Amino acid sequence: MSTSFNLAWRLFRHEARRGELTIILLAIVLSVGAVLSLSLFSERLQGALKSRSAAFIAADAQLRSDEPIDTSWLQKAQDNGVATAQQVETRSMVFKGDSMSLVDLRAVNQNYPLKGTVTVAEQPFGEKQDIDILPSPGEVWVQSRLFQTLGVNVGDEIEIGDGTFMVGRVLVDIPDAGFSIFNTDPIVLMNLDDLDKTAIIGPGSRARYVGYFAGEPDELESFSDWLFPNLNDDLHYWRTVADDESAIGRSVASAERYFLLASLLAIVLAAVSIAVAAQRYAQRHFDPVAIMKTLGATSKVIRKIYLIQILLITALGILIGLILGFIGQQVVVVLVADQVDVSLDVWHWRPVIIAVATGATCALLFSLYPLLQLFSVPPLRVLRKDISANLRSRSIQFVASGGAIFALMWMYSRDLQISAILFLSGAALVAGLLAATYGLIAVGRRLGSGRMGPWQLAWARIKRRAMDNSVQLISFSVTIMLLLVVLVMRNDMVSQWRSQLPEGTPNYFLINITSDIQPELDRHFSQNDVQIEEFYPVIRGRFVAVNDEGVNTEVSKEDEPNREGRRGLGREANLTWSNVLQKENKVVEGAWHGEIAEATSVDGLYPVSVEQEVAMRLDIKMGDKLTFNVGSEIVETQVTSIREVNWQTMQPNFFFVIHPDAMASFRPTYITSFFLPTERKPELTDLLKPFGSITMFDVDARINQLREIVDQVSVAVEFILVLVLMAGSLVLIAQVQASMDERRQEIAILRTLGAKGGLIRKSVIFEFVIIGTVAGFMAALANELSLFLLQTNVFQMEASLHLEYWAVAPTVGAVVVGVLGAFGCWRLLTLNTYQMLRKMV
Repeated sequence: MSTSFNLAWRLFRHEARRGELTIILLAIVLSVGAVLSLSLFSERLQGALKSRSAAFIAADAQLRSDEPIDTSWLQKAQDNGVATAQQVETRSMVFKGDSMSLVDLRAVNQNYPLKGTVTVAEQPFGEKQDIDILPSPGEVWVQSRLFQTLGVNVGDEIEIGDGTFMVGRVLVDIPDAGFSIFNTDPIVLMNLDDLDKTAIIGPGSRARYVGYFAGEPDELESFSDWLFPNLNDDLHYWRTVADDESAIGRSVASAERYFLLASLLAIVLAAVSIAVAAQRYAQRHFDPVAIMKTLGATSKVIRKIYLIQILLITALGILIGLILGFIGQQVVVVLVADQVDVSLDVWHWRPVIIAVATGATCALLFSLYPLLQLFSVPPLRVLRKDISANLRSRSIQFVASGGAIFALMWMYSRDLQISAILFLSGAALVAGLLAATYGLIAVGRRLGSGRMGPWQLAWARIKRRAMDNSVQLISFSVTIMLLLVVLVMRNDMVSQWRSQLPEGTPNYFLINITSDIQPELDRHFSQNDVQIEEFYPVIRGRFVAVNDEGVNTEVSKEDEPNREGRRGLGREANLTWSNVLQKENKVVEGAWHGEIAEATSVDGLYPVSVEQEVAMRLDIKMGDKLTFNVGSEIVETQVTSIREVNWQTMQPNFFFVIHPDAMASFRPTYITSFFLPTERKPELTDLLKPFGSITMFDVDARINQLREIVDQVSVAVEFILVLVLMAGSLVLIAQVQASMDERRQEIAILRTLGAKGGLIRKSVIFEFVIIGTVAGFMAALANELSLFLLQTNVFQMEASLHLEYWAVAPTVGAVVVGVLGAFGCWRLLTLNTYQMLRKMV
């Protein structure tokens, strides 16, 4: 074993016994533990949420096709360890005597569903219960409203095509039923083996074939890589949980981005704590290095000793951090077990690798500049303590530190956008803080002179320790900014989720309401103490031309955009008309036609408002002429406004809203909604009995499922927030502790010169209060910049100012940093002059 290693090991053991390694060791432990606990919990939580979300497509992935799925593909998936199931969807008429109804027929095999459960009830509109069996041959399960439409009971027979089937159960829901309230046909579930008996599938039939796949991510990825070259874009559509555009899919996607953001912030906090600790570690070793150089040690030997020392500290810190981080996230998982479905049986190696890389990279790169300073200490420091390191340029520190942070953020997130936003916001904050430091120096020069009171002494100390205070100010500000970002994002995100489904959200929709029965329906519901929402007129129409140029009606949003001809919807649209702008709709371009005096333009065209995403997808612009075919009539309109629509609300929303005068000659049906508590659900049959022509669409189960997901995600987000706040608090404590050595000298000198203890205590607290106030204010400014970029570019949220935090952040910064400063210095302030001088020797 080399002499350098022996000396490094002896120095390591000596300093460990004396507690000299505490600060940098704790910083590494904190960084590794925080990153591991946050990222491992996030990975497990994301896995649980994805598994829960997979229930809404009945699998981890779907293959939807316009022709029967090749059985060899299903066999290939099974050979790869991927479970499969099949379904055929089509529309068909169902008959019971003289009654008939159009239904959404779903024929499934016995493996369906791979994720989620089928729910049934004992009677129409009864309490739902999960079931793990499917219809047997000759049996069908039908939804509650078909019992109302056909007048059937459980055990009766109904006709579908050429086949006759017994109604076996009341079907409540299937996992992939969908969320659109315009999918109005009741679902009939049957055994796939019975589909041929109906003879409804033949050449030209509008049937959709669905293959379901579930398995481990690696197995699914391997299968999809093999499958994609075999797919025809005109016939096949591959869909995964990540492609889910429903309210649940978007909420889970937002939560995953938040977990990623929180983990990135933990990495930055870890880097800040290690940077502060490494600086203090190097300063504490200026004297030992000077003594070793005086005794003849070469620079090469000194470099080896301290590099080995850093490696030993890093290895020990990583080991302890991994243990504590694992224990910490296990505790969190146990605490949230009743509220969030997170499995302890699932293990992810990626968070461990990231945590080790964070600890090692931060420890080595953030120690680079302090070590170079340490190596440049001249031997003359043995005689003159005022001489420090010869290394002055900090460009190495900025390049190494900045590069390390950005590399870690990018490596962890694999999202250049989020990494760049946080990094550039932090860089802007640092630049602003350097300018603020010079301002503090100028103020300190003015306020630190004259009669020496506690405030003057605090300002004088800020001026005298300008460089150290700038580092501390940057550390405090970055920490407070990161905590603000994660706190405000959590509040805004959870608030947005909960606003989508407030108490009393309509859970039943009524369609096919004619103008004749609308008043009677409203009166009947009012008499039964049920509040009906707004009535929306609806009529089916086909969008056929833009500026008299015909659109390609075969192109839908699932198809590739490189077809010939102009894109169209590829299906009929639900058209509505109103002069009143719907809730959760916002005009982003043009003017709402309810505010326009003239109903028609110079060219005799009626105003129409177009939803923003459809306008972008179909290349529709303000002033364009849009033509619709409604029955045998042509309706010509002009785009006068573009609307932003919140699709995450459970209310009817429309691509096109036309001026009422354009549709005056048409007889629409109406759609409306109402809320009915669960305990009143048995009243539904009697409530709707007088209105046999009306169709009811039950979304109560979907709303409850969505609420469960949102509640679970909200609880998980709160625990993530708590973990980040704990990590941030520990970083703040480490930053206060980093200045203790120099403060000990200052306090000893002031005591020797006769300064009273009260004056010294107040001046120390006031110094931290000033630094905390400035740090909080600068953090609030940087927080607004970060939030604006994150909300508009990453989370797809509406950005807003958070002025309350401009007052809260400086106040909390002053209080927290002041208290931590007083707490950290309290032991020093209680020592008498003799004890302090002894500790300095």
